[in-house]
Amino acid sequence: FLELKKINIPNSVTRIGQDAFNYCDSLTNITTPESVTSIGRGAFSCCSSLTSITIPESVTCIENYAFNYCDSLTNITIPESVTSIGDGAFRGCRSLTNITIPEGVTSIGNTAFESCSSLTNINVSDNNKNYSSIDGVLFNKDKTEIIKYPEGKESKSYKIPNSVTSIGDGAFRGCSSLKSITIPESVTCIVYSAFSGCRILTNITIPKSVTCIENYAFSYCDSLTNITYNGTQSQWNKISKDSSWKYNSAIKTITCTDGVIKIN
Repeated sequence: FLELKKINIPNSVTRIGQDAFNYCDSLTNITTPESVTSIGRGAFSCCSSLTSITIPESVTCIENYAFNYCDSLTNITIPESVTSIGDGAFRGCRSLTNITIPEGVTSIGNTAFESCSSLTNINVSDNNKNYSSIDGVLFNKDKTEIIKYPEGKESKSYKIPNSVTSIGDGAFRGCSSLKSITIPESVTCIVYSAFSGCRILTNITIPKSVTCIENYAFSYCDSLTNITYNGTQSQWNKISKDSSWKYNSAIKTITCTDGVIKIN
């Protein structure tokens, strides 16, 4: 099965089941019929030679990890029929550069586009009622939550829009080019793994509106030795911080408006 290079799925098939082609390392080409309505969990996971696939207009659901770590997948078109994109659906698709979320998508799972190191744009149909994008960055519709900053985007700095009140889990995880990030006063919590793995990040400004920093928020930020905090030392110390908020990071100091705090 591992030597399978090409397959034509028959018209009688309505669902590609869980792990159906998992680890088919030689599979390069797939023809999927219009009868298929669902691509199951891990259906094409780790098909490392798969360069492209046409998803028919009949498909309504791309389940969890469906194309997980398809390293060679450079292009994929999500049809207008799709309403749901599962957790980790395209995680680790390291050759994928652009993706467009069509009008009908109502849910996108966690880590759907994580570890997509070449992804520069996540575009959203203007008519989508649940999601939106600004310059290829994925937000909810009213732009109060930033969901995913594409990891392959080449910008060196980013100022999160003032409309944002929530930074999604892993929103900036693994971003390879960002050196500076500014968080607006509208944000109150820096959530789980928000900036994890931003290895060249050297500057981040946190507003005094922030009241909590969750686990792994700044984990593996190898170049981030200092955080700029727009509040006093007393205010910083009152922020609720989970024990692993800076796990394996380089953070040593917090520069506040009234001095510098040294941390272990």
